[in-house]
Amino acid sequence: MPELPEVEALARFLAGRASGRTVTSVAVGDISALKTAVPPLDALVGRAVVGVTRHGKWLDLAVDGGLHLVWHLSRAGWVRWSDQAPTTPVRPGRSPLALRVRFDDGAGFDLTEYGTRKRLAVHVVTDPAAVPMVASLGVDPLGPHFTVARLAELAAARNQQVKGLLRDQRQIAGIGNAYSDEILHAAQMSPFTLSRSLDAAAVARLHAVVREVLTGALDSASGRPAAELKDAKRRGMQVHGRAGLACPVCGDTVREVSFADSALQYCPTCQTGGHPLADRRMSRLLR
Repeated sequence: MPELPEVEALARFLAGRASGRTVTSVAVGDISALKTAVPPLDALVGRAVVGVTRHGKWLDLAVDGGLHLVWHLSRAGWVRWSDQAPTTPVRPGRSPLALRVRFDDGAGFDLTEYGTRKRLAVHVVTDPAAVPMVASLGVDPLGPHFTVARLAELAAARNQQVKGLLRDQRQIAGIGNAYSDEILHAAQMSPFTLSRSLDAAAVARLHAVVREVLTGALDSASGRPAAELKDAKRRGMQVHGRAGLACPVCGDTVREVSFADSALQYCPTCQTGGHPLADRRMSRLLR
């Protein structure tokens, strides 16, 4: 799933290419992706793009007149830009194409989603906060309100696994499974550490690492074409998606814990005192 660094890079990429361009057509390839009916999708046509921004993992293309095309790529969605967008009619069907937007210079982009579980979501709204999941987003970890004190408040509010805290979009917006693995590896912290067990020094260290990992990933992603962002993300991972390989920090083997619909990766030497974690589907953490 695209997370904050990739989504921010996509926002910057689209802003650089679409700002000032007028929308000439918007076509739906998968009607299930469109979550709103009013305003209608064709209300975007004839309006100029005034900006593209990010809310957590959501993208927001704003046009004049106060309308916003807001979308979430979910696990298998992506943005595919074309300097010469196809002009053939979009026909709903089994294609991965969910939405196509074209501009007055002939360029445009597709929103695509592969796989059978369709979760990509598109909204047309007059205010991004009209999208319930946008309105419920927590603090942005690269924003000014994400302070050490704010992270300490979140950690103390409910005793939860620190990986869950980092991934909960209602608490911290934009971090998912991949970057939570990377952050905890860099912070030398077990993913199952309970948030209320963190002392002031641990909270400050975690805050600094969140900023460092996300800023580094964003620096790596920025300026890249949309087509290159996925591969750049994979190459930058230290532990996520690298189970069975050597940890680049200490050389230990990266381990994995599997869940019903996801998995986490970690380094025992760097994060758990050399002790492997048990499969959470069968037993508790080995101590």
